[in-house]
Amino acid sequence: MPKIKIEGGHQLTGTITVSGAKNSVVALIPAAILCDEKVKISNVPNITDVNDLENILDHLNATTVRKDGTIEINSSDIINKEITYELSKKLRASYYFMGALLGRFKKVDMYFPGGCAIGARPINLHLKGFELLGAKITEEDNHFIIEADKLKGNNIYLDFPSVGATINIMLAAVKAKGKTIIDNAAQEPEIVNIATFLNNMGAKIKGAGTSTITIIGVKYLHSCFHEVIPDRIEAGTYLIIGALLGKKLKIANMIPNHLEALIAKLTEAGVDMEIGIDNIIINEVKDYKAVDIKTLVYPGFATDLQQVMATFLTQCKGKSLIEETIYENRFQNLLRLEKMGAEFKIAPDNRIAVIKGKAKLKGTYVDATDLRGGASLLVAGLIAEGETTIDNISYILRGYDQIIEKLTEVGAKIEII
Repeated sequence: MPKIKIEGGHQLTGTITVSGAKNSVVALIPAAILCDEKVKISNVPNITDVNDLENILDHLNATTVRKDGTIEINSSDIINKEITYELSKKLRASYYFMGALLGRFKKVDMYFPGGCAIGARPINLHLKGFELLGAKITEEDNHFIIEADKLKGNNIYLDFPSVGATINIMLAAVKAKGKTIIDNAAQEPEIVNIATFLNNMGAKIKGAGTSTITIIGVKYLHSCFHEVIPDRIEAGTYLIIGALLGKKLKIANMIPNHLEALIAKLTEAGVDMEIGIDNIIINEVKDYKAVDIKTLVYPGFATDLQQVMATFLTQCKGKSLIEETIYENRFQNLLRLEKMGAEFKIAPDNRIAVIKGKAKLKGTYVDATDLRGGASLLVAGLIAEGETTIDNISYILRGYDQIIEKLTEVGAKIEII
């Protein structure tokens, strides 16, 4: 099995260019099958999640052409058939085919999706939304058949502003008859990106990026060209790396407004940043002070950055508190950081961790247990004394486009072995 090997302690300088957003493209690709013609999507990151979604499209008889960061999808000859467990388990985002196939064919047959083991991530809000649009759901052993004679718009209130449920209901509703209103909708930038894509095809969606989204159903969606927004989680990861090792390190092709919570916390800790319109330059600082973070839905501090931020907090003087409010199993990376010298305490409910800094991390063998936890270990390896080997790197490669090459270009000693 391939592993990542890192020689720690090397200063980073130059420019890292952020790729397209993983959390956007994994919904845009399933959404493309709602189009009655061809679509072309640019700024597509080269990650394994995209490969896995392409395999599902191929299984459904859609055709794809992927070249130079662009994917063209033609689903005019698509066949609506069961999406097998083997296909769906590769990534959680396979569940967007539920909303897309239901919206196009009024029926979907697939297994519950896979993804990282970071806690319970039920799809009850997705299913509630489908039912309110008129669908009937049959479920047995994580095998779902969702079908409707017709889909009709409705008022849908989400008990929690779930990104996945917001997008999936949006996909199912764009061709439903009448008006659908999603209240307490998630407000993440990725939702705006997907709504823009659908509107470019002729959908009628208003309010994306706010807590209330209104959708007027249409019968036909036409061809369009669309661009994936920059990945705010990738950008945030490189900002944290830059804070620890950067000297005039520039993070380019990003949207700083999408990272206001992270930028505020890094500034509070003492990070020196020059913030531009689409980039941030990080200047070298030797000492940082402890800060507390609490994960919240957007625009709060992103849960997807919490684990990477934990590595940063091991290098801050004093005690930092992390409160994880989204997922209950997102401190697995701390147990691996402990092997490298980190000091912390986790509350019995597994929702709060207190990290003591400044820790002297030493390279060792660790295994990634999930995508962002793996990124946390990679950051630790970059700052640790000696050599770090990370196993289970497929998690990391799921979400970070060319991360080895990008870090190598700015001075890191990192390779896949």
